[in-house]
Amino acid sequence: MHEGGFREPSDYVELTLDELEAIRLADYEGLYQEAAARSMGISRQTFGRIIQQAHRKLAEAVLLGKILKIQGGPIRPLEEEHTMTIAVPTTEHGAVDQHFGYCDKFTLFKVDRTQGIILSQETLPSPGGCGCRSDLASVLAAKGVTVLLTGGIGPGAIRVLEGHGIRVVRGATGRVEQAVQDYLSGRLADSGEVCEEHHHPGTTKGHGRH
Repeated sequence: MHEGGFREPSDYVELTLDELEAIRLADYEGLYQEAAARSMGISRQTFGRIIQQAHRKLAEAVLLGKILKIQGGPIRPLEEEHTMTIAVPTTEHGAVDQHFGYCDKFTLFKVDRTQGIILSQETLPSPGGCGCRSDLASVLAAKGVTVLLTGGIGPGAIRVLEGHGIRVVRGATGRVEQAVQDYLSGRLADSGEVCEEHHHPGTTKGHGRH
């Protein structure tokens, strides 16, 4: 440190805005790296390098008692996507399935969020399992899904889905198309109700797949 209280450049650790955002998504929000990378608009490999470098800088600041500076200038934010993909667990009759873990299929809707309209839809057969122990979250994330509208769902499944960057909105009922329209218009909001896991035929008691 210089006389008069001025610090040498070596007394500082500089954290860029990209590194700070990576820390926010991965460490504060708790997103998996794949979901965090999608949020930043970069590849999984690039995100991995950014978060690794950010962690090394934080460790240096803490262990060596250095001042942490956040700088790098404003970064141009990614333009908000006009389109998004919404997934809805669907019964054989086209209604919102009230039991997420036992749905027959999912309907994926590509929508224009600015105009509030459905652009297209496709059917995704339900994987071997839909509960929190399945790989459904990664399958939906790979399809670009960022919102799931559902009736009942357990806390474990919610944690896994949100960890993949998929927002869960509970309380959806009726036809799946109407549920999507209600969400786009603001008439459908998350009910906050958690479906407690319970026994179903063919499952071990206490390990339902909501």
